[in-house]
Amino acid sequence: MCEKKIDVPALFGKMVFGEQQMQQRLPAEVYRAWQRCRTQGTALDRSTAGEIAAVMKDWAIENGATHYTHWFQPMTGYTAEKHDSFITPDGTEGVRMELSAKELTKGEADASSFPSGGLRATFEARGYTAWDPTSYAFIKDSTLYIPTIFCSYSGQTLDKKTPLLRSMRELDRECVRILRLFGNTEVQHVTPQVGPEQEYFLIDREMYDLREDLKLCGRTLFGSRPPKGQELDDHYFGTIRTRVSSFMRDLDEQLWRLGILSKTKHNEGAPCQHELAPIYTDVNTACDNNQMMMAIMKKVAAKHNLVCLLHEKPFAGVNGSGKHNNWSLSTDSGKNLFSPGKTPSQNALFLLMLAAFLKGVDEYQDFLRATVAFPGNDHRLGANEAPPAIISIFVGEELEAVIDAIASDSPYAGPVKMKMDLGVDVLPKFSKDTTDRNRTSPFAFTGNKFEFRMPGSAENLSDANTILNTAVAKELKGYADELEGAEDFTSAAIALIKRTIRDHRRVIFNGNGYSAEWEAEAAKRGLPNKKNTPAALPALVAEKNIKLMEDFGVLTKVEMESRYEVEMEHYSKIINIEALTMLEMARKQLLPAVNAYMSEVANTAASKLAVSESISVRSETKTLTKLSDDADAMSDAIDTLQQVVDAAEALTSESEKAVAFHDTVIPAMDALRAAADAAETICGEDYWPLPSYSKMLYYV
Repeated sequence: MCEKKIDVPALFGKMVFGEQQMQQRLPAEVYRAWQRCRTQGTALDRSTAGEIAAVMKDWAIENGATHYTHWFQPMTGYTAEKHDSFITPDGTEGVRMELSAKELTKGEADASSFPSGGLRATFEARGYTAWDPTSYAFIKDSTLYIPTIFCSYSGQTLDKKTPLLRSMRELDRECVRILRLFGNTEVQHVTPQVGPEQEYFLIDREMYDLREDLKLCGRTLFGSRPPKGQELDDHYFGTIRTRVSSFMRDLDEQLWRLGILSKTKHNEGAPCQHELAPIYTDVNTACDNNQMMMAIMKKVAAKHNLVCLLHEKPFAGVNGSGKHNNWSLSTDSGKNLFSPGKTPSQNALFLLMLAAFLKGVDEYQDFLRATVAFPGNDHRLGANEAPPAIISIFVGEELEAVIDAIASDSPYAGPVKMKMDLGVDVLPKFSKDTTDRNRTSPFAFTGNKFEFRMPGSAENLSDANTILNTAVAKELKGYADELEGAEDFTSAAIALIKRTIRDHRRVIFNGNGYSAEWEAEAAKRGLPNKKNTPAALPALVAEKNIKLMEDFGVLTKVEMESRYEVEMEHYSKIINIEALTMLEMARKQLLPAVNAYMSEVANTAASKLAVSESISVRSETKTLTKLSDDADAMSDAIDTLQQVVDAAEALTSESEKAVAFHDTVIPAMDALRAAADAAETICGEDYWPLPSYSKMLYYV
């Protein structure tokens, strides 16, 4: 069967009110005003906003839209939207379609209904959304989506986008200052670029519907290991199943319509795990696009009778899913500031940027760790295909040699870029990269960018990029302040690079991040190792981290404290939901199934003995004994889990509650799962109420 042909260039961005549409449709002066707003931060007056709104509305209606929504990213980590139609009474008995300047630029939402960490009480309901003109509007499901920020009535930040935009502004300013010192007078703006690699699982809808844990928690809370996992390494880059390929094709088409640069797709390491990687774009657009991408993945999966799982660890015993955040800095003239060129040892600008990155990551490693601290990610960090909880930077063989030479004041004698001969005449010879890839490193330098591998697959990337942007901006500001007053710029820059590398060399590690030896070595270097969310989150209210945010106008102390409360509370709620789901499943599904199967086995034994007492019932006796032990263990574990959940819920301090859920509830959950998983391996398949791992992971 021949698949329909897709004209990708004609399709791409069809549902985006982007720069091309604006240039074609807006009056020239209005278009220029929008450009100044986008690039220089100049405010749009009401008249200009009104003209943009009218043209945007006409374009949206032409493309089938009947409603509009202010699309924002509250501190839930997800997106939020309220849909209003374009209709307004025309003064007779009909309606006309309108979108006013006010409707485009400002909306209202119930701020008390979203997480605020105490910033808003229930009776203090009013909150505002405001248009982000740097992020393009788009159409989805007959609605015009207008990207916005979200704040309280008193102006306090309640979303993920606002801090990101502020951090981009600060980083832009400090990068331009550095470029001016190097004699570059042409570049006006520098923008952080991100290309997030999105990992996910696909499973059959019918099996998903039979699993309360997947529906309520996004991950399996019970399930014994299948006979085959990923030990054969046969799924990674393997042939994509026909059903999955159809899903991926439809997904690409939907993403391209929305201007999302979907580039690479392949099977990942675990069975039914896959990856989608877009081409990089500015970090604001990249974060918006990733939020869209996750929603569309779920929607398209449903059309194929599949379910897209974005949880970091939906299945125990196989790889978890991450979202690798490839971060770089690009000038408005197209130069990548992390591109070392042919001789990095002589590339002073690159080395200065590298030094700022090393220093920023080292000084704020606890802060960066906190941005990826979530219940789902706790299952993943340090496991297969995920870096450990210790922040370090992999720079590769050549750069490490450069760094060591600088730190020791010795001549650089790095490796020569070698030609690789594969030993078969018909195959071409090619240059070996001097930078390898290290999948065990939280930060890996991969030629002209840093790959932050710690974020989880369901995470909103705004937090991590906000902190990374601000930390590097802070270091560049310190450099610019020092170098602008230097008598000999070149000598001062070299001295600054040397000093930074010597002071922050400890964060560089090119070895195996999974090893116990690295954990011991990291402790010697003084690198923190916060292995779980309650241990990592206090960094959000550390004095130095609050000072960083306040000094650069990204977040206030009160806003930081509110985020700490929100994240601690979120952790407790997630673990509580998982624990209560386990209790319900164990009581209503699993224990009854075990008891029913034991009754069947006992009846079989009784029937055999009724025929002849000489017939052996050893098999039935062994099965009954083992299942009875497992049932008792499950029953005891249920009682223990209920007790520790009740005790944790009774605590009033969010930090104490989160610690209690981690220290007492999770071990009790593990004990209940161990007993249930043991029973599953013996219980008859027709009696066990949950689809097995084998059926879910190998549904095709």
